[in-house]
Amino acid sequence: MNIHEYQAKQLLAKYGVATLAGGAAYTPEEAAQVAERLGGPVWVVKAQIHAGGRGKGRVAGDGSGKGGVRVATSADDVREAAAAMIGKVLVTHQTGPAGREVKRVYVEQGCDIRRELYLGMLIDRATSRVTFMASTEGGMEIEEVAARHPEKILKVAVDPVFGFQPFHARKLAFGLGLEGKQVAAAVKFMAAMYRAFIDLDCSIIEINPLVVTGGGELVALDAKVNFDDNALFRHKDVEEMRDESEEDPAELEAARHSLNYIKLDGNIGCMVNGAGLAMATMDIIKLYGGAPANFLDVGGGATKDRVTTAFKLILSDPHVEGILVNIFGGIMRCDVIAEGVVAAAREVSLNVPLVVRLEGTNVELGKKILSQSGLPIIAADNLADAAEKVVKAVKEAA
Repeated sequence: MNIHEYQAKQLLAKYGVATLAGGAAYTPEEAAQVAERLGGPVWVVKAQIHAGGRGKGRVAGDGSGKGGVRVATSADDVREAAAAMIGKVLVTHQTGPAGREVKRVYVEQGCDIRRELYLGMLIDRATSRVTFMASTEGGMEIEEVAARHPEKILKVAVDPVFGFQPFHARKLAFGLGLEGKQVAAAVKFMAAMYRAFIDLDCSIIEINPLVVTGGGELVALDAKVNFDDNALFRHKDVEEMRDESEEDPAELEAARHSLNYIKLDGNIGCMVNGAGLAMATMDIIKLYGGAPANFLDVGGGATKDRVTTAFKLILSDPHVEGILVNIFGGIMRCDVIAEGVVAAAREVSLNVPLVVRLEGTNVELGKKILSQSGLPIIAADNLADAAEKVVKAVKEAA
């Protein structure tokens, strides 16, 4: 789960991460009131959407050339900047050309910036440890830094037995060129980040940029926090921060039915049981010249109704021109999948090629249900056969 920048800063500040004073606003007038409450002489008005690159973005219909992060030197300027963003669509390299509507802004005190750094935390799958990442290239996307200047990325893994220690922070601080009291500030800053990461079951904390002020202080000028969805039951206060308007409607609907669904850019819908098998299915579709339209794992204990819902989710994507159902029945029975597929196909008046590969528990009964359905379902013997058939069927139907 993602949250907005201002929410991330509110959470991190509770753990001692240094942030600037600010407040969220839903109208231009509220933004001006926040600025007056904070005091001047400089404020920054930031569009709040779940996407990076806001400062370099473009507000649709705004010819000023300014993006989603604007500096203001008076309450009137703050009001004007907020009016230029709230209710408008902000397009960044992460939103794609469709952009996202800005429903609120964050008004924050200005800052005397001397240096911009990058600091992040994640779980490194290679080491299975919480790992700090830092770079002197603050303000840039870390993927871009990794591609252009991999030598400028510093990493420190934290042993889960001993937890975070001051030497972890000092190593990164020295690598970032921090000196004197800045090193002590870095130790305090990173210790607070680590506590927040562990306590809140985060998957990512990213401070970009982490700035060194003219007074030598370290401040989180921006903040991104993602959470492990599986742990949200422990954090009802965090779950309440969810902004469903920033999420894909189909993915939200899938979550309500305990389905793992992620929309992709291809044209072949996939319904599979098991994350690993789903990944393999998408890979083999690419191998045979197709492009998957989604990742969809119905899980090992899916019911007929859940399968029907999954089928509808796939077909809700207008780009889907064919569907591949790939089921290996272990806990999941093939006849249940078959009943769900048939029910959904009839309900939505299926008009795209459908290829089904079944194997495992009750496979013969599942195949019988499909063959007697009267629907134009293409049976496949194995995964390679299924991928080849669905790609061919989509091309012939085009």
